[in-house]
Amino acid sequence: MQHEPEPATMMKYTTLLFIICTLHFSPAGAQEWTLSQCMQYAVEHNHEVKQSELRLDNYEAQKTEAAGRFLPAIDANIGMQYNFGRAIDPETNGYTNVSTFYNGYSVQASMPLFDGFSRLHALRAAKASVLMGRQALRQSQDQTALRVLQAYVNAAYYEGMVSMAKAKCEETALLLRQTRVMEEVGRKRAADVALAESSDAESAYELSRQQNLLASALLDLKKEMNYPLQDTLCLAEFGRSKLGVWTEQTTSLDGANSQLADATPEGSTALSAELQLSYQSMQASKHEWHQARAALYPSLSLSAGLSTTFYKTLNSNMSVSFGSQLRNNMGEYIGMTLSIPLFSRLQTLTSIRRAKNNYLIAREAYEQKQTELEKLLREAWQDWQGYLLQARQMEKKVEADSMAYQLTRRQYEEGLSSAIDLHTTSAQLLQARALLLQCRLMAVVKEQLVRYYQGETIWTES
Repeated sequence: MQHEPEPATMMKYTTLLFIICTLHFSPAGAQEWTLSQCMQYAVEHNHEVKQSELRLDNYEAQKTEAAGRFLPAIDANIGMQYNFGRAIDPETNGYTNVSTFYNGYSVQASMPLFDGFSRLHALRAAKASVLMGRQALRQSQDQTALRVLQAYVNAAYYEGMVSMAKAKCEETALLLRQTRVMEEVGRKRAADVALAESSDAESAYELSRQQNLLASALLDLKKEMNYPLQDTLCLAEFGRSKLGVWTEQTTSLDGANSQLADATPEGSTALSAELQLSYQSMQASKHEWHQARAALYPSLSLSAGLSTTFYKTLNSNMSVSFGSQLRNNMGEYIGMTLSIPLFSRLQTLTSIRRAKNNYLIAREAYEQKQTELEKLLREAWQDWQGYLLQARQMEKKVEADSMAYQLTRRQYEEGLSSAIDLHTTSAQLLQARALLLQCRLMAVVKEQLVRYYQGETIWTES
């Protein structure tokens, strides 16, 4: 009579079998892509990210333009004209019928001294737009990384399922050979052989199905990465430290939520890009509203310039030299202009009204985004903790189902259990392993979501 295996031996066998089932292989010489590498590649090659970079450059140009409005404007003009027929003689200031050539030069500079702080608010709005563009770029990068994370996890899950299906096929093929041998010696019936053949065919079908699902998942991952679809993409082993080590989390949900409620968004990196983007959009709308109100104030500007002329009678050789005329006709001026707005057909008031409404809309959107992110953070945190707990429970179930399967198989070899019992316990073990792998992978996804909503960087920049 054979003895049942010791529990310690069974645990070692279960652990070894699980590791074999979760490993996946890549073609010889092919580069294996880690999750971090896939995220980095996607961020560098994503079309939406490149568009965000160009929009940020436009915001930078807008900021430079707003800063340049504080500098004086300088213009230089050169003009010439031919007079034919009756005209004013530049020398006598009287009428003449002689054709003349007239040439004028001028340089003038102007600078607003006071404009109701319009330029100041325009510069502040431009700075807020630059910050908004940076957060929009960061949000686009993070969203790309999150999509790659989900696609990578899906591919890793199906790779694990393919590995399990391959191990299952080898196991059912071995069982089929054993059953046929046992039939020959009279220990099994033809029905048992038929059930073993059915299990072997079912395992082959399941392997083919999982391979097709893996191919689709890899295609989705390539699409999210903007990776050449015709090239081979091999995934590295998905963080065994993350899949195999579980620790109690000390960060409380209330402490995580306090980041959204208490942190100052301006210039802070402790908040998610979505919230900072909404905040900077509100700030830009606020300064645009103040800029529109500046049209109600009077404006004061300073101007100065130089001008000189040269003229020559076309049918006369007697004329003052070009240099002498430029010196003698030189004129300078300086002036100040005060402009007081009185009535603009209500255009100023309507512009102020629209700008104020835009600011109030942006403020409501910011408060709404705070509430949404708090809800999403709470949900992601709860899901994370839930999947951690489920993974620990599924580890126990895998251990128990593995022992049950081994005992049932030993009884089947001894003729004490039927092929149906063996098939049932095998299916339960495979399902438990698949659920364990799914819980572990989903825990990784939810953990990254929690870190993202708390403002942490979820991808590594090269």
